[in-house]
Amino acid sequence: MSQYFTDASFKFLRGLARNNEREWFQAHKGDYDSHVREPFQHLLTDLQPVLAGVSEHYRSEPKGVGGSLFRIHRDTRFANDKTPYKNWQGARLFHERGRQVEAPSFYLHLQPGNCFIASGIWHPQPDSLRRVRHFILDNPGSWKAAAHAAKFRRRFDLDDSEVLTRMPRGFPDDFEFADDLKRKNFVALRAIDDATMTGPRLLKTLETDLQGLAPFTDYLCAALDLEF
Repeated sequence: MSQYFTDASFKFLRGLARNNEREWFQAHKGDYDSHVREPFQHLLTDLQPVLAGVSEHYRSEPKGVGGSLFRIHRDTRFANDKTPYKNWQGARLFHERGRQVEAPSFYLHLQPGNCFIASGIWHPQPDSLRRVRHFILDNPGSWKAAAHAAKFRRRFDLDDSEVLTRMPRGFPDDFEFADDLKRKNFVALRAIDDATMTGPRLLKTLETDLQGLAPFTDYLCAALDLEF
C-alpha cells in the first residue's frame, strides 16, 4: 500500500486559498511540488495498470505538460475572478481519442474537504449533448443499467448542478428518464473523505471506483461512437 497525499498537501492548498497571489505561490512552490504535484504524478503512474484493467482506451499520463494533471494556474483572460491559481488540483484520465474528438473522461479532484472522483462529460458541445440525449431515448434499458442500477447509485451520485426546467425540444415529456434528458452534464461522482485521500488505501479505493464507473463511461462512449 502506498500513501500519496498527506496533511501537508492540504496545508498547502488551504494556504493557497488564503493567499492566492503570485508572490506567495513562488515562495511556496517547493511545497506545491513536493506535496501536491509530485505525489499526484506518482499516483497517476500507479493508476496506469489499474486503468488498463478497466479500459485499454484510457490513459493516465503523469508527464508535467500535456498529461493528465491540470495546470494549477487559472486562465483569467475572460474570468471575473482574476486570482491566478486554482485552490485545488485535478487530473483527467482521458480517452486515447480525446485529443481529436469530445470524449468522456475520468476525473480526480484534490481539495481540502472536497475531494472526489468523477466520470462523464462536463459542459459537452451541443452536438455531443444531442447525441447523448438521443442515445438515451433510443436505449433506455441499458441507460437504466448503466446510470440507475441500485449498486451504482449507492456509491455514485449524478451531477444535478445544471439542468433544464423543461424538456429539450423534440423529446417526449412522458419518457421514463425525462429528468436525465434535461441534464446539461452527464457526470457521475463520489466524494472521497480527506482521511481516505491521505491514507494507505487510496489506490485500492480508486480502483474500486474506476471499476464502478466503467459501465456509465462505457455507455457515454457508445453514445459518441467511441471504443471502451
